Amino acid sequence: MKISVSFMLLLLLGSVPASESVECHLASAPDIYAALRETTASLVQLKVDMAAGIAQLKTEVDKLKKQLQVRQIAFSASLVVEGTSRTGPLPTETTLIYKYVPTNIGNAYNSNTGVFTAQVRGAYHFEWHFAGDNSGGSAGWLVKNSQKVFAVYEQQASGWVGVSNGVTLLLEVGDVVFVRLVASSLVFDNFNHHTTFSGHLLFPM
Repeated sequence: MKISVSFMLLLLLGSVPASESVECHLASAPDIYAALRETTASLVQLKVDMAAGIAQLKTEVDKLKKQLQVRQIAFSASLVVEGTSRTGPLPTETTLIYKYVPTNIGNAYNSNTGVFTAQVRGAYHFEWHFAGDNSGGSAGWLVKNSQKVFAVYEQQASGWVGVSNGVTLLLEVGDVVFVRLVASSLVFDNFNHHTTFSGHLLFPM
């Protein structure tokens, strides 16, 4: 019985043409090519996505760098670059223009106008110092926009006078801060830079 079954299987296998057997093996080849094409397309798309992601990341990094630069704000200035200068007394209050600017990180201080302009909302600290002599009192205001904030004043019968003050202010973008000399008073400066105006951003808000 076993012999007859085996013989029948051999007959059936022998009856299948050789060409059909080859076709069965070759039938899987198109599937492989399709899979390769799909994989290649996926790799190409992945490369495109990665390039787009890298470009977006670079844009974000550049944006953060610019924000960091804006938040680096500090300046110091005195009235004259060289020589000797007495400013005042004058008939009206006058904005002092500090021409010698050794430090102006962020370029928020304008040496042509004497005005500091806030570039970012935050807390700022300012200090100003007046030097004078016995020919007249030395007095002035720190002004925020049009508001007088803190004053300095000193007068004595003889010798040199010096007076300082400082303040921390919350500024909005575009707010301006400057120092104004009181009418009928004076300030003195020379190459030693006695009369000064300084400020810096403490922290953004």
